[in-house]
Amino acid sequence: MIQTVEAVIDEEGNVRLLEAVHLPSARRALLTILEDRPLECTSESALLSKAALAEDWNRPEEDEAWSHLSVVR
Repeated sequence: MIQTVEAVIDEEGNVRLLEAVHLPSARRALLTILEDRPLECTSESALLSKAALAEDWNRPEEDEAWSHLSVVR
């Protein structure tokens, strides 16, 4: 099972998990280093909903409903 856990990395590269993690044995992990603060121009909820909205929007019925706004060249 893949699990995401928030952590903080200090200037020396020491990783401190912000919540307890209990595993049955040692596991491999990947670490993604984020910006200090989230980018203000990108809404996290917009990014998280992108896949769900794409599923609904990328249908022939939607293309037909909005076709009057397309410019034909």
